[in-house]
Amino acid sequence: MIKISIVEDLPEIREVLSQRISTEPGMQCIGSYGNAEEALGGLMYNRPDAVIMDIGLPQMGGIECMVKVKNRYPEIRFLMFTVFDNDEKVFESLKAGADGYILKREPAARIVYALREILDGGAPMSRSIAQKVLHSFRAPTAERDSFESLTARQTELLDLLAVGLPYKLIADKLSITEGTVKQHIHLIYQKLQVNNRTEAVNRYLGR
Repeated sequence: MIKISIVEDLPEIREVLSQRISTEPGMQCIGSYGNAEEALGGLMYNRPDAVIMDIGLPQMGGIECMVKVKNRYPEIRFLMFTVFDNDEKVFESLKAGADGYILKREPAARIVYALREILDGGAPMSRSIAQKVLHSFRAPTAERDSFESLTARQTELLDLLAVGLPYKLIADKLSITEGTVKQHIHLIYQKLQVNNRTEAVNRYLGR
């Protein structure tokens, strides 16, 4: 029996999903929660096979809740369930470890099918979400282009900047002059469109 839990702040949606799952052969809803704080304890205790997780919860968000559970039980699959289809929420969820991303406007049958997909090793997404993900690979952003324009030496120098080394130690480590280090840094600032070391390192570490 496949064990499913639901985390959704709207009781009517929880009820519809719970009833739909209960009629599905081989599936059982073992938990239904209205907020992330309540869900954390239940998910940790019951350890379902998969969770339908709303992102826009009242206090702690669904992504944060998922991360806390996955840090302890990485085998639990999460199907993010939300009205959001903007790039920020999509990629934040996927980077945090979501196994699928379904919009609330999808029919209940599609949601149940998506649960079976993630448990079978798939990564189901609503059509509009999949298009966004594909577009991100097909059309590189200006930010990605800026990093790709860095030379191997400039990337190496950024690595050393990121760990806090002063210019003189960087020069010694790379066997170049301190003046050459400063020239490279000036070019790095231009390529990344930043004004100082802190901005450059933050862009580099957050890329």
